[in-house]
Amino acid sequence: MSLQRFSVKCCIAGGGPAGLMAGHLLARAGIEVLVLEKHADFLRDFRGDTIHPSTLEVMHELYLAEKLLKLPHEKIRSFNFHVGERIIPIADFTGLAMRYPFIAIMPQWEFLNFLATTAARYAGFNLMKEAEAIELVDDAGRIAGVRARTPSGDIEVLADLVIAADGRGSVLRDRAGLKAVEIGAPMDVLWFRLSRVATDPREVMARLGAGVALIAIDRGDYWQCGCIIPKGAMETTRKRGLEAFRRRIADLAPFLRGRVKELRDWEQIKLLTVTVDRLVQWYRPGLLCIGDAAHAMSPIGGVGINLAIQDAVAAANLLTRPLLEGGVEVEHLRALQHRRELPTRLTQTVQVFIQNRIVKPVLQGKGEARPPWPLRLIARFPRLRRLPARLIGIGFRPEHVETKAVR
Repeated sequence: MSLQRFSVKCCIAGGGPAGLMAGHLLARAGIEVLVLEKHADFLRDFRGDTIHPSTLEVMHELYLAEKLLKLPHEKIRSFNFHVGERIIPIADFTGLAMRYPFIAIMPQWEFLNFLATTAARYAGFNLMKEAEAIELVDDAGRIAGVRARTPSGDIEVLADLVIAADGRGSVLRDRAGLKAVEIGAPMDVLWFRLSRVATDPREVMARLGAGVALIAIDRGDYWQCGCIIPKGAMETTRKRGLEAFRRRIADLAPFLRGRVKELRDWEQIKLLTVTVDRLVQWYRPGLLCIGDAAHAMSPIGGVGINLAIQDAVAAANLLTRPLLEGGVEVEHLRALQHRRELPTRLTQTVQVFIQNRIVKPVLQGKGEARPPWPLRLIARFPRLRRLPARLIGIGFRPEHVETKAVR
């Protein structure tokens, strides 16, 4: 069987937030784009479901924010830590000078479907599902396209630029030989759902106990819960038994005690192996990595999606003209990394600080839970809450849409 070939200006591997936002913006600017998504749909659970104020601002600049917010979602206006009986407010997003001073909690598949549907209005946007990027096309040292596996056979997509947005397990960054700096994390996360009743608190909370921590996100009719465990401790947790795990959750969040038996087997509990890393170089001639493919983030603050979308906006701002005028050179890709690397480094530095100063002491604790010193400091000086609100909600360098729409 002969290899089916396609040719586009830009081929994007990965239909996540970074890939679809980049595809949307480039097609909007008049560039022919093909996004390859390896799954048949976007419907996967326990993905990042946060849409931050800076992302909502980008959607506003695309005249899409109000339409997006008509979809079912919850609004996070503040974030609290619970340590025993003590509640410590950490971030208040209502003080942000933004059009949308809240984090919208929306299933990621809804957000991705929305991006794909609105992008499809532009003639240059193409999305191919069940197409998994497996190899790069190398032309004398320059990346000239992608080979992908589909149900009907392999295909080859030739492109002036390939964008790898295929996540933290990026195949393309490995095929390109791009090296990552491992920063590390002292934790993994076990995600699961528990039902929610009307008398439950309405908030997103972090509950800290001795040797354990729980994130609980109000999703309307259920709680999306993340139990933070020491790195590599999944097997030990399983050996202790499901009943012991349920008991830990109930002790940490007593209001859930009557519902922990909804966890009937380990299949309901999904392991997120936390990785924090970033590429030394995000590009090769003809290839650019963005989002998790360039920098895997800790789940702390849920900022990974926000950072990925900011990468995509910056990529469209910097690369649209070169793509339209004849080609993207290495200096354009270098400029993109230069612009986005500093906010990535700063964000990861903050995440590592929180991992080491808050999460790690909690996971190592054996006696009565006590707030780590950064939380005690914020509790004593309430004005400090503005800083985490800004870092989580906006980030270090929010990007704005600079390209013009071409119909």
